[in-house]
Amino acid sequence: MQPWQTIKHNQQIQHNHFRKDWQRRVRTHFDQPGRKSRRRNARLTKAAAVAPRPVDKLKPVVRCPSIKYNRRVRAGRGFSLAELKEAGIPRKLAPTIGISVDPRRANLSVESLTTNVARLKAYRERLILFPRRSGQHKKIDSSKEDIDAYAKGENERAHKVHHILPIKNAAKEDAIGEISTSDMPEGEKAAYRKLRDARSEARLVGVREKRAKAKAEESAAAKK
Repeated sequence: MQPWQTIKHNQQIQHNHFRKDWQRRVRTHFDQPGRKSRRRNARLTKAAAVAPRPVDKLKPVVRCPSIKYNRRVRAGRGFSLAELKEAGIPRKLAPTIGISVDPRRANLSVESLTTNVARLKAYRERLILFPRRSGQHKKIDSSKEDIDAYAKGENERAHKVHHILPIKNAAKEDAIGEISTSDMPEGEKAAYRKLRDARSEARLVGVREKRAKAKAEESAAAKK
């Protein structure tokens, strides 16, 4: 601070914002236990209203975006049309039997396609469809034996789909493993060396062409 910046005499401090009325802007959450109870009751009411259907829908397994997180899998928005077609489920039927559909999603790998198709088939095998009207059995409905077994409690019941078909990430020990040279394919044993050579050749292609052209011109001039 310079001498001319010092405060002279006993003057008031400028811009003293000390009375902000903070008591009026404080938010308390003393109703948290009551909200917890209401949320639980709402979940039970919803489960009873949609029973025997689960409260959630079947979601696909997708990879997280970015290089940092693409080793993890999570639940996606919905199954792609290619996955539904491969599993033999019509796209308009899928939302009515508890399957989420995302027509914008596309499969960029065979791995994701096969994984989600297997997930759809496993869900379809466990699914029990009741007739909409008694005595009017349709082709897509479950058999009378399966419906009777469910009524007797012999089949497995689930309030949530992800309890029956969970999405699990592989442990680090199982996901990462060392590959010996003997296990690698014949052309992949020196993969790093091949990449470096290809990169070097691409970088030096112009220099080598110029050198070869100059050498050819020198040889042609020497013959003259």
